[in-house]
Amino acid sequence: MKALTEALKTMLNALAHEDAGEFLTPCQKTAVLSQGVSPSPCQRVEPTVQQPAPVGRRRVALFSGRELPKDVMEYITETCVRTQHDLTVLTFETESTAEDMLQPYQGELAAAGVDVKLVPLGGNTLSQLARYLGNHPEIAFLACKESGYLGRSYLTGNQRKNEMPIPVVVIVANKEGVQLPDAGVEVVEAEKRIA
Repeated sequence: MKALTEALKTMLNALAHEDAGEFLTPCQKTAVLSQGVSPSPCQRVEPTVQQPAPVGRRRVALFSGRELPKDVMEYITETCVRTQHDLTVLTFETESTAEDMLQPYQGELAAAGVDVKLVPLGGNTLSQLARYLGNHPEIAFLACKESGYLGRSYLTGNQRKNEMPIPVVVIVANKEGVQLPDAGVEVVEAEKRIA
C-alpha cells in the first residue's frame, strides 16, 4: 500500500507542476523538478521579452452532490495545501444548498489559505460539467467521491475515461463494498491520505 501511496503522491505532484515550465527559466525549472534541491550553479539570464504573469493559482475542482463527507473534505484540503492550489466546488444543486454543505468547512479552508469558489452548474448533465472544465484551464484535476453519481459511473465502468477534458480522481471513503475498476481510473482512499 505504501508503494501505491507514493505513486499517487508522485502523480498528484506532477499534476500540480504540469505547467511549471511555461513561465520559468531553465534554472527555475530544474529547482522545481528537483523538488527544492539546489541545482548546480546557473547564470541567471533575464529574458528580453517580458513573460506574461500567471493569472492566479491553479485550482482543484470538487464535484459534489447534496452531501460532503468530512474525510473527503479533509483529503481535498490537504491536497490543496500540499499542491498550493485553490478549490472550485462544482455542483448541480442550488447555490444555497451548496453553501450549506460547504459551511462546516469554510473556517478550516480559510485557515489553510485555500480560496473557495462555488459554481452551481444549473443543470444535471455531465456534458455541462465537461464543458465547464474545458473552458477553465486553471483547473488541474477534478475530484469526486465514489458514492456520488460521477464516482459510481467511473467505478462501474459506465463513464468513459476520455469524456472529461482533465484527469478525474475518485476518492474512496469506504473501501468495503467498492468494486474497483480496471486500469485507467485513479482511485484514492480518503482514509489513507497522501501526506
